[in-house]
Amino acid sequence: MKMVKRMVCTALGIALTMGGVLIGSCSKQDGSQPGSGQTARKVSKIKVTFAGTEAATTGQSRMMQEAADILNATGRFDADVQVNGALSNDTDNLVTQAKTGVPLVVPSDPGRLASQFRISDLNILMAPYILTDRSALDRLPETPLFQEWQKQLENQGITFVVDMYNGFRSFYTSTPVTDVSGLKGLRIRGFGNDIGNNLAKYLGFANIGISWGEVLPGIQQKTLDGCEVQVATAYGTAIYEVAKNLALTKHYMLQSAFVCSSRLLQSMPQEDRDLFIKTMRDMAKKYGEIVASEEADYYEKMKAQGVTITEVNLAEFEAAVAPLYTNNDLKFSAGLKDRLFSELGL
Repeated sequence: MKMVKRMVCTALGIALTMGGVLIGSCSKQDGSQPGSGQTARKVSKIKVTFAGTEAATTGQSRMMQEAADILNATGRFDADVQVNGALSNDTDNLVTQAKTGVPLVVPSDPGRLASQFRISDLNILMAPYILTDRSALDRLPETPLFQEWQKQLENQGITFVVDMYNGFRSFYTSTPVTDVSGLKGLRIRGFGNDIGNNLAKYLGFANIGISWGEVLPGIQQKTLDGCEVQVATAYGTAIYEVAKNLALTKHYMLQSAFVCSSRLLQSMPQEDRDLFIKTMRDMAKKYGEIVASEEADYYEKMKAQGVTITEVNLAEFEAAVAPLYTNNDLKFSAGLKDRLFSELGL
């Protein structure tokens, strides 16, 4: 009988271990309970949710999915992906949730972060016609400037993990725009932050900072005349159904600034934290290149949907926003642009 009990106990221990439960030891045959340190416990995984507002087909959303898959494959993470505004269509709201400690990874952008956390110098990363070389973003995390911005954000509960190229933004409108004057008086959905408001100021349109989910119905109902956005998102949300004109102004080099709760990152064991950061940075580089390679194809798809694409005079648009810098509307620190370019090797 004792031999039978021992065999049953051993089999049960193996079954529970294979089921993902760690067992200190079986109960003793005399019916007493395991001693200290032998209590059964479940293996806990690091819960992470990637949350974004773009369609699942965009490079940003696909990047998050692959990053989640890599993390899950280690067996140490429980990562899921919620895109297309599944948790919220408001990026700032998602970042605020992460700030409070919710285990979210959110793709914001430098301009949003600059306004939300009052770090004016962050605006330089997405200021009109400043950064035009996407490869510079691969070097950004190693710069002293980036590390300074990281510390400022971490003091407010957010960690800036990596900055990914996410396409150039241009104007999609219901009426043709062939030069700067064509934007005068139009109601355009843009960034509701200092960058967006100053771009509107110098190009002459009214900047409407509503959530992305309101854009298509807004243009359809004529409460908006258009939007400024990257081509993958414009195509993925069928903006071509309501805006048949695209002016290729390429005024912003859009970046997905991936941030997460500092509390989440600090709670990870060092090995897992290093893996998380490396995975995010590797995927950001990979998908930045993918986004760049896919842009031409998306423009062709827009044409196929009846969109007229106008190659505008970029020098005219750059000249129109030049006073933004001479007036220092974005309140950059003295010598910021020169320092950034020097640290990036531009």
